[in-house]
Amino acid sequence: MESKFVITIGREFGSGGREIGEMVAAQLGIDFYDKKLIEIASQKSGINKELFENADESKSYSLIGSLFGLRTAPANEVPSGYFLSNETLFKIQSDVIREIASEKSALFVGRCADYLLQDYNLCINIFITASQEDKIERVCARSEVLPDKATALIEKMDKKRAAYYNYFSNKKWADIHSYDLCINSSLLGIKGTSNLIVQLVNELLHSCG
Repeated sequence: MESKFVITIGREFGSGGREIGEMVAAQLGIDFYDKKLIEIASQKSGINKELFENADESKSYSLIGSLFGLRTAPANEVPSGYFLSNETLFKIQSDVIREIASEKSALFVGRCADYLLQDYNLCINIFITASQEDKIERVCARSEVLPDKATALIEKMDKKRAAYYNYFSNKKWADIHSYDLCINSSLLGIKGTSNLIVQLVNELLHSCG
């Protein structure tokens, strides 16, 4: 494909969004970014990746924005002159996302990528949900927990993702108006959903080409 493009995927916990993203990226021959972004941000900034992990969308997040300052972080983890808030860590990671998108086609999962790349020429924003039954079954199998525990985990993780997204963007997590395509992965399954997204992207690229 000659046209440079980016895909962002927001997803409910247990919907298979990450797996779908990996399959889509593989079929389209583009790079896939999820937690890998944390490692890249850590390498580029010289800041210990644990600080990024503590401010990630999968962790508990306070709207106050807890600080990771020089007093609490070991000297070898924080470059001189840094005072690290959640906002600072988010900006560093955001710069990584924008830099990658400016260089090549890529697929990003979570981390407000749709918001960060909203001015990008060709950005396809997707949100993936699934039936509660399928989400529970998937979480039970992946995390080896009972259905009651899986249900609680789904609710907890979605609240964390929403808090992260709503705080750092000017949009609301899971709002259909923020996405080009919202799809229930239970309708076609993981592979079928991936194929549908690939077909959509190919048709869009063809129409833009």
